[in-house]
Amino acid sequence: MLDMDDAKPIYVQIAEWIEKGIIDGTLQADEKVYSQYQLAELFNINPATAGKGLTLLLDAEIVYKRRGLGTFVSPNARTKLLAKRKQDTLQKLIKELLNEAELLDVDDKQLLSMIDAERKRRESHDSH
Repeated sequence: MLDMDDAKPIYVQIAEWIEKGIIDGTLQADEKVYSQYQLAELFNINPATAGKGLTLLLDAEIVYKRRGLGTFVSPNARTKLLAKRKQDTLQKLIKELLNEAELLDVDDKQLLSMIDAERKRRESHDSH
């Protein structure tokens, strides 16, 4: 849910919460999303704050409005969000990983070996 103590603004957390629902398939393309008033009630926040979160998604074309009907998930929203996450989140994590590896004197071969071992561990864990 939302973390009121997080330095990240509440409206950004609202947008990210909806984005997560789109990425994990909870919200499908052309499916209606919560209105700003439903979000305000759900999270006990001001409707204007919830509206600001929806506006972020509208501006990014992750959702679209249908006059008199509400706000809906854009057909290509999931693809867009996955690309954004790969670009932003993974890129940031890769930089941090490489900085840490350099600090610990871990070379590329060791790093790739560690990544490969973690993948194998996950695959064996998932198959059980």
